[in-house]
Amino acid sequence: MTSLTRFAYGAGLAAFLLISASRTAFTQQTALPPKPSDIVSTKTYVSMDPVPRGGEFQAAVVVKINPGYHMNSHKPSDSYLIPTTVTPQLPDGFTLVGEPSYPLGKNEKFPFSPDKPLNVYTDSVTFRLKMTAEEKAALGKASIPVILRFQACNTSACLPPVKIPLTLDVNVAAAGKTGKPMNPEIFAPKPSGF
Repeated sequence: MTSLTRFAYGAGLAAFLLISASRTAFTQQTALPPKPSDIVSTKTYVSMDPVPRGGEFQAAVVVKINPGYHMNSHKPSDSYLIPTTVTPQLPDGFTLVGEPSYPLGKNEKFPFSPDKPLNVYTDSVTFRLKMTAEEKAALGKASIPVILRFQACNTSACLPPVKIPLTLDVNVAAAGKTGKPMNPEIFAPKPSGF
């Protein structure tokens, strides 16, 4: 191979590597943010079936957080961080009893906040609500929309907050009918109370 051929080969290889690096950098800069399903999976539960008119029941939203992510707790460490909330959109005939129950988060340090721990949820977290099916609640199956709002972070940065629409499915029966307890693994009494 002549020196001229080696020079041309080397220049071509350098140009190829430069173009490849530029494409990789462009791809990384234009990558779409993760979808909520990349970050969490959710499931809803109710404590009774059916729920008699005039009866109180509980509902729960269980959120499993995928490895590599965490969510700000309901009471995040800094005011600029978005708290996790669960907000029912109650249809006619249902009322919320008190406020949703949010578990305490854990204080953890991350590379992007090395000096100040952040109060977060990791792994799995359960949010609980108490509701009443009023005397005027329509008999039969009812769907109660719930909005889960959270700001997730990975080990390097926090992502924009998102809202995930969920549904609680409830079966309403006539007043005086006895409902069967459901999902005891979710609604078993806690030592500290509800």
